[in-house]
Amino acid sequence: DYEIFYPWKEQECPVTAKGFVQPYADSPMDEENVGEHVYLQIINNAKEYVYINTPYLIVDDSVLSALCLAAKSGVDVRIVTPHRWDKLLVHMTTRSYYRELIKAGVKIYEYSKGFIHSKTFVSDDKTATVGTTNLDFRSLYLHFECGALLYESNAVMEVKEDFLHTLEICQQVTEKDCNANIVIRLLQDILRLFAPLM
Repeated sequence: DYEIFYPWKEQECPVTAKGFVQPYADSPMDEENVGEHVYLQIINNAKEYVYINTPYLIVDDSVLSALCLAAKSGVDVRIVTPHRWDKLLVHMTTRSYYRELIKAGVKIYEYSKGFIHSKTFVSDDKTATVGTTNLDFRSLYLHFECGALLYESNAVMEVKEDFLHTLEICQQVTEKDCNANIVIRLLQDILRLFAPLM
């Protein structure tokens, strides 16, 4: 009788959760860019949608290309960033990516009620991640970060619902907004050269 070796009987403690939650950590001390790989995996495997909350959007070519390609492939890619900034130059650099992303079909929104510091991805009602990793060079390559990858867990839908609720109090950025001031565009292009330092 193997039941005597079980710490509890299944009928006394039924398993109600589904899916799984996989914690992960990222370190600049090794050659593994775990945070970036998690994000790229979600973007590249999306079939219907990818919704992203991030306080900063300063990415390298691999993430930028993945976002643009997903949108061009018909995936509904939406990104929420803060309208109010905590660091002006970083905020201007974040906005320097808008034009290229919007042209590719990515929908950009700015959270207008304050500063949003959430870092979440959710995709296709199946996969989500919540953690400390920003979409910027420092966070992806230089900082110690951590997160949790959710797959077919009940929490995935909670992350989606939170994103959609946040979206209600955001303003969508248009291509016209990005082309408004040539002086600001020039400054953004200059700041983009220093993106790896931000």
